[in-house]
Amino acid sequence: MVTTDPQSEMGADAPLCTHLDAIRRVRPRTNGCEECLQMGDEWVHLRMCMTCGHIGCCDQSKNRHATRHFHATGHPIMRSVEPGEEWMWCYIDLVPFWVDLPDDTDEVAGGPAYE
Repeated sequence: MVTTDPQSEMGADAPLCTHLDAIRRVRPRTNGCEECLQMGDEWVHLRMCMTCGHIGCCDQSKNRHATRHFHATGHPIMRSVEPGEEWMWCYIDLVPFWVDLPDDTDEVAGGPAYE
């Protein structure tokens, strides 16, 4: 089941992601931001591409590798892999949303990952 931001004042009228077909059963490729690990750099939060499993750093991190991955690949959906966070983001439709995922998740850098 797909839901929009539960805090949204728009309720049922909130825009929905139209790229759900890009979500794949992916496994994280690393236990941290792939590019930051290669550079020996740090990140703030981690995001996982739901098309290929790339792990990139968030936009609060100085390198913004998750967003750079979207621009380089066109993979539209990423998911937070921070502990306690289950939201996804569509870079094309610019909307957050939640998808009920299977309970068989792995831990990635302390957070859930879709398997």
